[in-house]
Amino acid sequence: MNIADVNALLLADENERCEFKEAKTSFNRERLVEYCLALANELGGKLILGVTDRKPRRVVGSTAFQNLEDVKHFLLTTLRLRVEVEEILHSEGRVLVFSIPSRPIGTPLHIDGRYLMRSGESLVPMTSDQMKRILDEAEPEFSATICAKSTLNDLDPAAIELFRARWIRKSGNEKLLSLTPEQVLMDAELVVDGQITYAALALLGTRQALGKHLAQAEVVFEYRSNGASGPAAQREEFRQGFLLTLDSVWNLINLRNDKQHFQDGLYIWDIPTFNEDAVREAILNAVCHRDYRNGGSVFVRQYPRRLEVISPGGFPAGITIENILWRQSPRNRRIAEAVARCGLVERAGQGMNRIYEACIRESKPAPDFSQTDAYQIGMTLHGEIQDARFLRFLEKIGSEQLSHFTTHEFLVLDLVHREQRLPDYLRGSVPPLVERGVVEPAGRGKYMLSRSLYAFLGQKGVYTRKRGLDRATEKELLFKHIKDNDKVGSKLDELMQVLPARTTRQVRYLLQELKDEGRIHPVGRTQASRWRCGAEPDGKDGN
Repeated sequence: MNIADVNALLLADENERCEFKEAKTSFNRERLVEYCLALANELGGKLILGVTDRKPRRVVGSTAFQNLEDVKHFLLTTLRLRVEVEEILHSEGRVLVFSIPSRPIGTPLHIDGRYLMRSGESLVPMTSDQMKRILDEAEPEFSATICAKSTLNDLDPAAIELFRARWIRKSGNEKLLSLTPEQVLMDAELVVDGQITYAALALLGTRQALGKHLAQAEVVFEYRSNGASGPAAQREEFRQGFLLTLDSVWNLINLRNDKQHFQDGLYIWDIPTFNEDAVREAILNAVCHRDYRNGGSVFVRQYPRRLEVISPGGFPAGITIENILWRQSPRNRRIAEAVARCGLVERAGQGMNRIYEACIRESKPAPDFSQTDAYQIGMTLHGEIQDARFLRFLEKIGSEQLSHFTTHEFLVLDLVHREQRLPDYLRGSVPPLVERGVVEPAGRGKYMLSRSLYAFLGQKGVYTRKRGLDRATEKELLFKHIKDNDKVGSKLDELMQVLPARTTRQVRYLLQELKDEGRIHPVGRTQASRWRCGAEPDGKDGN
């Protein structure tokens, strides 16, 4: 690690497994052990001493732990983990970076019987559900285990042939046609040494076999016209191999999948309330990553403008709402691999990306995980179009160019369109969008959709309003106000009313430029000072 790496860490979020402490003169050894323990329990991370813990972070330097070999030995003997320690001599002071490895799989770490984890800026005892998740890691992967009492007769021949046909279509391997059904399943690792895995049952099992061996491998569809409790308007239970279920569930959803009609001048288009790709991916994710040791079913609940997909078991270890787009931790790898083989997903681990991208491309809200807890994953897809103009923006960009966008670039485009702040991890995805002429800078750290996109919509005036006044125009407005009120002078709070979108600091900079040009001068030194026209009188000194 070097100085540039430290500067990059200053922009990182603490929830990205980084912890920052000033520790200007010292840092308690026991506290060091506790933080290293907590980070190890969170699959590893970095503890950085000599940096302020609040943004904007800065290096303040630390004189703690002068003997690095001694502290490394102390951590090794205390935690039984090899923690690496680096000393970076930054221009602003000495920085220590402790790189903490992950705990062993399935083993939560403790010190004196205390299992610690981080919560905000504090260390707290590990919760029971987090402890269970870690202990469950040591269990064999459920979908790959053998169902000892099951036989090939428990698998639906139609489902096996559908799997074979999809696999051939995805791989182009016509040799699969000549294989026996058992050999096809063995090649896909759904059958091992002639024995049936739970993955085979979940994907290909008959209704009778699932009722006997894996009753929870069930998808329940409900249609509700509103959020009132009580029986659903329609309810269908699918207890059969999932390969024979997915199309049926989508067909039920699509029966009530109305189109939202938009017209802009001569341009007319219809957008389905529920995007087929997003819905299929959501159901696939639920089936592939649910906890099959939990006896609950997967529920798909359709409402007129939203779709809820509820699956048993919380997020797999290491997955959170914040990192769900770029971290993978399949709970049922054998099922996920079989689904990828037969082309139901483009490639393993990309399903959630495609859901987010579909929502952004149709100007719909991002997936809502507010129903998620330690015992279930609840994902809601809202079907209401938020801004029809944004669809026209995307039309201008073009489908071919959009097909090359990364998920991060789609997220940037969505946040810029909604005029929301870009988190630090997305800022590296802005330059490609600027180069393509999709977004443009709009002040320090801010961006907006480009002039050409607004021009395409015939909304040049909207662009000008959103872009705001240029610097020269803002100065002239300030000068006009000062000139019109020259007899009494203009106070800063009055001038802030002239440019309400600007901060006090920004207005002061503009006033200083006008003063340097000899057009205005301050009278008085305090907060009550006033600005008047003309250059600074000789012998006078303003604030």
